[in-house]
Amino acid sequence: MYVGKHGRVLGIVLAGGKGERLMPLTRYRAKPAVYFAAKYRIIDFALSNLVNSGIYAIYVLVQFKSQSLNEHLGHGWQFGGGAMRGRDFFVTIVPAQMWSGEHWFQGTADAVFQASHLITRFRADKVAIFAADHIYKMDVSQMMDWHADNQADVTIAANVVPASEASQFGCIKTDAHGRILEFMEKPAVPPEIPGKPGFCYVSMGNYIFERKVLEEALDDDSMHETSHDFGKDIIPKLVASGMKVCAYDFSTNVIPHPKPEVEEVHAWRPDRPYWRDVGTLQAYWQAHMELIGHESEMTLQNPMWPIRTVSYGDTPSYYYPEGGHNCNINRVLSAEGCRVFGSTVVDSILSRNCLIQSGSVVEESIVGHDVVIGKNCRIKRAIIDGHNIIPDGTVIGEDPEADAKNYYVDPKSGLVALGVPKVFYQSGHEDDEEAQSWDTLG
Repeated sequence: MYVGKHGRVLGIVLAGGKGERLMPLTRYRAKPAVYFAAKYRIIDFALSNLVNSGIYAIYVLVQFKSQSLNEHLGHGWQFGGGAMRGRDFFVTIVPAQMWSGEHWFQGTADAVFQASHLITRFRADKVAIFAADHIYKMDVSQMMDWHADNQADVTIAANVVPASEASQFGCIKTDAHGRILEFMEKPAVPPEIPGKPGFCYVSMGNYIFERKVLEEALDDDSMHETSHDFGKDIIPKLVASGMKVCAYDFSTNVIPHPKPEVEEVHAWRPDRPYWRDVGTLQAYWQAHMELIGHESEMTLQNPMWPIRTVSYGDTPSYYYPEGGHNCNINRVLSAEGCRVFGSTVVDSILSRNCLIQSGSVVEESIVGHDVVIGKNCRIKRAIIDGHNIIPDGTVIGEDPEADAKNYYVDPKSGLVALGVPKVFYQSGHEDDEEAQSWDTLG
């Protein structure tokens, strides 16, 4: 039986969200299964944080359109052979258990309540409940230390944001020592942090519970008509009851990173805590555009804090002049198997095994896996999901009226988005990593 510094810690990752604001990327997959940064899925960041922090027993609670997510976890998130598997080292998928009736998860708290027998069976001392639908890097062990040092019953990860932005989040009012006095959902006037005027704490949806406190709170919530949500129901009620509920200042988190042996060597630049809500197409696109900058707030090149994912046997990426056109590749993040022939690609993301043919220009775009872009295309500010085939001479992102006739155009940002072609799910690709049973796709 594995017992760490803080006893037996069980990780629970909430991965059941629909992600409706990310349509059409979530038409055939759950939000945590959406690709990010060329080769990762959104859920990889939450799982990497937990594993890198020494939490090796993890249940992933799934619900909507989960087949793609299930296969991703099955391919890439299993510990080694039999000696490393078992009740202490696992990443296990948990659908709705329906112990209390034939219904799906009614909220985040109900999702954990339906899996509460697993908490008991694991004999957890503490439970780390983390969201799977954000992009973030965080050393959870430091939050665990803070939770233990303050003898808290519950600790909430709190991001520090300007007061002008806080009203769109669940806001936290604390005393000078971080104890939560009130938890407010999207208040018109957010409470400022004591000693930090102009800034507020907002909930990141990540919690550490003492097991007994969690079980009692879930049992009580299950017997009342509520929205069965941690932020709306569980946390406010625990605060009101006098439980010691604290806010952990996420900005104090330190991500381990190597230091260069020679001062002039910049192979490894300092890493830092990072959090982005990528719940809309604009936020999703903007997070990618930030990532390709050399001074991005987040780096993926940190061997001491790797973002883990499935690795496939794809070929190396390959760029080559063709058809009288040179290759011009600048500020591009590309995954394995990409092929660019005689094209210009700038400020963009290229996912696995995509192909861009000669004479094309791709700017400020996200190109999904197995996408084929034909010859002499012009594409700008577009999100092209996997398996799309873009015919020769196609123009996207220059004429909003023409784009609206053929594609989805985000009304807020003007971004053009192409989801996975429906025909792909109707043509018998049962063995593909993205394939799902036809009756669930509609």
